[in-house]
Amino acid sequence: MSYRIAIIGGTGKEGKGLAYRWAMAGHEVVIGSRQIEKAQLVADEVNQLLGGKKPAVVGLENLQAADWCEIVTLTVPFSAHVSMLENLKDVVRGKIFIDVTVPIVPPKFSTVQMPEAGSACKEAQEILGPETRVVCAFQNISYERLLRNGDIECDVLVCGTTKEARGIVLQLVEDAGMTGWDAGVLENSMVVEGLTSLLIHINKTYGSKEAGIVITGVPRERKVE
Repeated sequence: MSYRIAIIGGTGKEGKGLAYRWAMAGHEVVIGSRQIEKAQLVADEVNQLLGGKKPAVVGLENLQAADWCEIVTLTVPFSAHVSMLENLKDVVRGKIFIDVTVPIVPPKFSTVQMPEAGSACKEAQEILGPETRVVCAFQNISYERLLRNGDIECDVLVCGTTKEARGIVLQLVEDAGMTGWDAGVLENSMVVEGLTSLLIHINKTYGSKEAGIVITGVPRERKVE
């Protein structure tokens, strides 16, 4: 099934990588930014990577992008998290909202620092309200992996308010060339988000940029429900 997906803050590296992956899979993708010119520039870069073989990625201003789509994905720094959520609140009501934000507070990039709500995704749910289905996903994937061709040898943990919303996002994970796992309710997002700081520490300690996670002990040939 194809979806209309808006990536808010999509001009960053993570957003660009997800746009590339989803457009390759045949989804309609719009990159959102405060500056439409910047969004269009990054959309053009993604289209060049796609080689004109897939539906063209488009750049719009944030509110236009969020209004157009069925699924909203937020990929902004934590410092912009609350203000962006407040701006988007009305236009995303009732939609699936994938929050990729990690509560990293410089300069302590490798130290877990959760907000008062318990996690960035919990913070999003509190601000957006119960009608919007917030889902936590893609926090533990490096953008270097997203911009390569082929499947990614890295897993994605998906937490969310409803099983139905998690199921849709799990399919989007598969479409992007990764293995997704249902990690339960949104309260579990604090664990998923916290893993990012641990992976940053591992990257720094062992001279890498691509540390990720893989779930073991469970059969990998299973159907996404």
